[in-house]
Order: sequence, then structure tokens, then C-alpha cells
Amino acid sequence: MQVWPGQAYPLGATYDGAGTNFAVFSEAAHRIELCLLHDDGSETAVELRETDAFVRHAYLPGVMPGQRYGFRVHGPYEPERGIRCNSAKLLLDPYARAVSGRIKWGEAVYGYPFGKPDARNDLDSAPHTMSSVVVNPYFDWGDDRRPRTDYHRTVIYEAHVKGLTMLHPGLPKELRGTYAGLAHPEIIAHLTELGVTAIELMPVHQFVQDHRLADAGLANYWGYNTIGFFAPHNAYASWGDRGEQVLEFKQAVRALHQAGIEVILDVVYNHTAEGNHLGPTLSFRGLDNASYYRLTDDQRYYMDTTGTGNSLLMRSPHVLQMIMDSLRYWVTEMHVDGFRFDLAATLARQFHEVDRLSSFFDLVQQDPVVSQVKLIAEPWDVGEGGYQVGNFPPLWTEWNGKYRDTVRDLWRGEPRTLAEFAGRLTGSSDLYQDDGRRPLASINFTTCHDGFTLHDLVSYNDKHNEANGEGNRDGESHNRSWNCGAEGETDRAEVLELRERQMRNFIATLMLSQGVPMLSHGDEFGRTQRGNNNAYCQDNELSWVHWPEPAAAVGEDGEDEDAGPDGEARGMSLLEFTRAMVWLRRDHPVFRRRRFFHGRPVEGTHDELSDIAWFTPEGREMTQRDWQAAHAKALTVFLNGHAISEPGPRGERISDDSFLLMFNASAETLEFAVPVNHGRQWHAVVDTARPAGVLPGAGPKVAAGDRVTLVGRSMVVLQRPA
Repeated sequence: MQVWPGQAYPLGATYDGAGTNFAVFSEAAHRIELCLLHDDGSETAVELRETDAFVRHAYLPGVMPGQRYGFRVHGPYEPERGIRCNSAKLLLDPYARAVSGRIKWGEAVYGYPFGKPDARNDLDSAPHTMSSVVVNPYFDWGDDRRPRTDYHRTVIYEAHVKGLTMLHPGLPKELRGTYAGLAHPEIIAHLTELGVTAIELMPVHQFVQDHRLADAGLANYWGYNTIGFFAPHNAYASWGDRGEQVLEFKQAVRALHQAGIEVILDVVYNHTAEGNHLGPTLSFRGLDNASYYRLTDDQRYYMDTTGTGNSLLMRSPHVLQMIMDSLRYWVTEMHVDGFRFDLAATLARQFHEVDRLSSFFDLVQQDPVVSQVKLIAEPWDVGEGGYQVGNFPPLWTEWNGKYRDTVRDLWRGEPRTLAEFAGRLTGSSDLYQDDGRRPLASINFTTCHDGFTLHDLVSYNDKHNEANGEGNRDGESHNRSWNCGAEGETDRAEVLELRERQMRNFIATLMLSQGVPMLSHGDEFGRTQRGNNNAYCQDNELSWVHWPEPAAAVGEDGEDEDAGPDGEARGMSLLEFTRAMVWLRRDHPVFRRRRFFHGRPVEGTHDELSDIAWFTPEGREMTQRDWQAAHAKALTVFLNGHAISEPGPRGERISDDSFLLMFNASAETLEFAVPVNHGRQWHAVVDTARPAGVLPGAGPKVAAGDRVTLVGRSMVVLQRPA
């Protein structure tokens, strides 16, 4: 075999049409062997003799796409010094563009013998571990164009590749649970009809099934256990794992783009699947443990701000380079449109405290590629000082956990909620205005993958995670949920009616709030996980989306005539309501403003009314005493469509209809007076107390001073044409 010197950059395996360049970083290694793996179980070892700045490299003519490979690192095994080299372990390339196979758990994939964590284990891991794959980078993107949807027009749909597609009756069985299934016309039609502009995919970077879960007969369903930051997860490919997963993922992105849908990836750059000091040796640990991970003063152990056993070392230039290279790769080569960063506070931890000006954020800020896509932070981790909602730099948007908590509290009837609810409804200026950000920095959600589904939020007071095998100790215990009078599934008509109304309340509130709304997959038709609020290990029908039957009928009154097993809504009424609310938002810029409200008339207009006003149910403007009243659970909000301060794309003035949003989060029926000086004639367009929720055509007419009856825990939306 010919071996040429090759190049130190780019890292990983780079195929150029005639051969492949291999490059890998390790400061700890004495020498590194590149092992080409053959289908008969044998391997050909090639020592990487050329070294530049601790990057070892070689070019091998004739090595083609589909070739499996790994590295063996020769060097010291001294856990007390944080060094864990072991040539018996076949290591994945941190820059592998594809990964083949899966782990067969056993002692061989660990760097130590079981029961002796400081000793060295010389069992060969090659027959038991995954392998890296050389891929062909060439792909016909055709006329693919990024949708580049502005944040104020964005509606995000959080979804799981497998969970969304596994039970869809319109998909061929061979495509269910795959990237190809995600790109199927049935799925794309659902998303476009719903009004979704961006799909946020739960982790698709190559991840590992945990040893503990495998032994328990469970699986890492969510995928927050990354081992390959450049490789699409191979189990989601419908037709192979020797690079086919890369082609299939690109095809899915291209199809979604053609439908005008952006692709955002949920990425996990805060830790890896190698766990703590008792975890397996799969890649980073065996290459250069101390360069990749945050170690404690006793370097046998790992600092953990993620709850997973380890945290990547964010002050290491090699870690930062790998993350930025990975982000750029997914944007430039895979054409994705943005990222949601899991436990993003960990990325800011250069030393111990969360540092807003850490190196990672500096790099993102100046990067000409990464800085131009959507950047969404999950602004917390499990370390000290890790809750950082509102504290990320100006380029970033954030999952607004305070929005979720406040909206849940309002609709379950918690006292002293109105004032904070008003702030969350109008874009959370207390969190984002002081650093130059806008309402669109707030990614609003009431449910997501982590926690109750929307159906379960209104059906359970307590989590029911017994299926996870941890004695119901896992998962959040304080969910701000309310079961509406019965725990779990019930046939009590009054409870079911209240639950359906509450789900409509949550959907309507989300879509009429300033900021960027995010739906969790299946919530649009009320999927359930039977009270499991931590279904991370449930790769089965408990967490897969059960789709409404195509033949499900909806009666004239909007009631579902076809309900699924265990009370899961199988009909279409909630789905139709969700679609209508999404499109109401998209049609009216007053619900998706790009600037915060001023609370006064807008200069340059003839409208003397404020851009926003707040009223008690009696129709008088709210006072400080009204906001602070513990019992207050109802209010009216006036949104002035004539007082939108931001201009249109060509500098034109934007004008819209005006709206009154009436919220009754109390248990009692209340009379709401229509304010007398904010419009003479209105018509109702939304009433969540009605089974259909959205009123057909121009709803009942309402005049200034009239009274509108709102049953307990409902909301009404009145519209006045511009």
C-alpha cells in the first residue's frame, strides 16, 4: 500500500476522487496507527508518521468512500495524570463524516477491567465497537436555496426523526423512522398545512445507546449522547450505514427546503457519550483525554455540569476548533439552517462560572458562516449558576423557560401571575431589551420533548415514569401541570371538555404571544405519553407520534367522533384549531412584532391610541393595584394594528387590524366589558370555550361597551378591521 505524507488540514478523512487524506489530533500519543477495516474482520494498520502541531496525517491513494477505519493510539495509560491512551481500543475519528455499526457492550470497550478502574484493560475492542467511514462529499444539490425565514415569520416544530414518522399510516414501512420518511410528501404536507416554517430535529449527530439502558432492555431514544459531531446518526438511514446516511440526510434537507421549511438541529456540544471515569473508551478519551474533557483536581475524575458524567473542555483550542468545524460543516455541506444548543450554559464555562464572553461565543460572533444562521440556546445546565435565561449574547435566541412556567401557572390558576404573564405575552422585555435584543430573542413554548406533552400537561398532576425503571425518581417533579379533576385517562365528560379547552388555551396563547412560537410534535392533535415526562429511554409506541386516522370524522359541533385508545385524541378538531391559530398569527403582523411595545401612541401616525393597553374585565385600564391583586386571573389586552412602529422590508409603514385578547384563567364565568374608547365595532374570531375554537367567517358582532361572556378558563379574541 502506498502511503504519502498528506496534509494536516482538514482533520478527519477527506476523499478527493483519487484517494483519502487522514488527519487526527493528539498531544498525548507517542504514535498513532490508522487501521483500515475489512469485512472479514481483519485490519490493515498504517502508522501516521507525519506530524504538524500534534496533528498526525497521511494520504492513501486508492482508499475510496465506504472504507471503514479507526485509530489505535500508543501512549501512556496514567489515569492519575488524566492520560488514558490504550492501543487495544479501536477509536472513532472525532471528525468522521459517517459511522458504521453499533456497540456490542462488554468489558472489551472499556479501558479498564471491570472492578479495577485504575488498571489497564488490553482486550481488543475492534469486534465490539463502531467504525468510522470514508464518505463521498459530492452531492447534487440542484437549485437548493435556504428559505432564510425571518424570525418574526418563523414557526418552529420540534420533532424526532423516528418518533414523528414511525407510526404514520401514509408512509411505506421501510421509510418509517428514517430521514427518507421525514422527507416524504405526507410529512411535508402536514408541516406546510400546519404553517410550520422550521423543523427543529432532536439529535441527529451519531449517538450511542447507553450500556445501562441496553442491559435494562431500554434505549437512548432522545439521542443526547453524541459520539460523532460530523456524522448523521446511522440508525435513521433507510438503506445502509457506509455513507448512505449522509446522502439520505442531504436528500431530506433538500426536500424540506423545496417546501420552504428550514432545518434546525438540536446539537449536544457540551459532553460526549464516553461518560465519567467508569465509561467506555470510544474516541476522545483514548486520543487525548485531558485535551477534550474538563478534569477535576484529581485528574482521574471528570467535572460534570451536564448530568451525564463529563463536560467538554471549552477553553481547549482543539475542542473549540472541533465544534466550530462541525457547525460550519453542517451549514456548508449539509445545508442546515440553524442550531439549538443543548445545555448551552455549559458552552460558556471556560473555567467554573458561566461567562457570557467566553471564547465559544467570541468565535461564533466573528464566524462568517455560523453567525448567519439561527442560533438558539437552551440557556441552562445542571451546574452552579447554570440558569441563564436572558443572559446570552445579542446574536442568540433562547428557549424561554420563564415563558413556559408563567403560561402554565396562569392557566392552572396560580395567584399573582398576571403581571409576569403580561411580560411574557409581550416578548419578555425584562430578559432581552437591556442587551439590544428584540422580542424575537424569545423562543416561546409551553411543552417540548423534555416534560409532559400538551395532552398530559392537562391530564396529570404528577409524573408517571415507572416504565423508565428508576422507581419514578427521574424527571421533573414540579411540572406546573393540572389534571382538570382526574388523574390520567378518564371518561368523565366534564373533565374531558375542560382538558380540550385548556389545550386550546395553551395553543392560542402561544400563537398570539410576541416572540417565536415552538410546537412539540404531536401536540397539535393531543398525543399522550401516559404521564411519562421523561421518555428519553422509551423508543416505542409510548413516545412515538400516533397520527389521527385519515377517516376521523368531526361532527358539526366540532366534537371528535373518533377518539383513539386510552383517550388519546384521534380526531381532527385540535389539529384544525392549531392550524387556524398558526395562520391567524402568520396573517397578522400585530402578533409578531419585531420591536417591543412602547405603551404609548406611535409618532408619525394619526392614531392617538397606545400601541398596547391593558384592561380589567370591567373594561377600565389596569392599575398597579389590579396587577398585584392575588386573586386577579383575568384581563383584556388591546393590540393596536395602527401603531406598529417597525417598518416593512422597503421602509413602508405596516398597518394591521386591531385585536382584543380576553383571558379568563379563573374557574368562574365572567362578563368582560369591551373598552369604550378603543374601537366601535368588533367581531369574535376565537373562543376557546367552543369545541371548534375558531369561529367561522366573521363571528358575532360586538360593539364598544357590550359585554362578552367568558366561561371559566377560556379566552376570546375580538378583531377590528384596519
